[in-house]
Order: sequence, then structure tokens, then C-alpha cells
Amino acid sequence: MDSLRIDKWLWAARFYKTRSLATEDIHKGRVEVNAQAIKPARELKVGDTVAIRQGPVTRTVVVQALSAQRGPAPVAQQLYEETVESRQARDHAAEQRRLGTEPAHSIETGRPTKRDRRQIEQIWDAE
Repeated sequence: MDSLRIDKWLWAARFYKTRSLATEDIHKGRVEVNAQAIKPARELKVGDTVAIRQGPVTRTVVVQALSAQRGPAPVAQQLYEETVESRQARDHAAEQRRLGTEPAHSIETGRPTKRDRRQIEQIWDAE
């Protein structure tokens, strides 16, 4: 086998749970092969560079092997090799998320708690 549909390969390499999810992301422009927008039927060859954007992170991988069958994760990881730049960018993004503040902590005012409401009612009753 010297070429394989990109949606099948993405599914076999365990980037997506189903081929339809892979196809959907391809249509949305979240997957590129050799820095070009593609269609789901695009033939993929060994040595191609695939950029996959999942959430805030873009993974760039080089195709090492082709497989139309979905196997266990260790076998799927042998189908590709992630580039050093991509791995560093993913690690940096994970570090930024870890160091980032929790959005809920920045909320100083909001709906009063039951205790706060009782205190407010006491103030209103005292007037």
C-alpha cells in the first residue's frame, strides 16, 4: 500500500474516534497536508507532513507508515512521528494552561450567598 485516504489514516492513527469526525474537521479546514488545504479523499503518502488543529493546539506530524486498520495506541503511534517544534509548542501550551489563573477566581462580585442575603435582609429590616 503506497497511498491511503487521509480520513482513514487519521482514524487509524487515533487522532479521531470516527472517520466522520475526521472528515468533519477536514471540511472545517483544521487539517492540512504539506501546508495545503485538503479534502477527505486526499491520498496520503509516507513522508507527508500533516498539521492537525485540535482545540488551541496544532500538532504537526510526519507520516511514517500507512494503515487502514485501527489498532491499539502503541501501534497507532508508530504510524507517525511528531516534529520537535510541535512537541515543544504543545508542552509550552500545557504549561501556560497550568500556570493560568482560574477564571472563577477573578469574579469578585456575583450572586449573593444565602448568608449574604440574610445579612442584607437584616440591614433592610433595621432601617
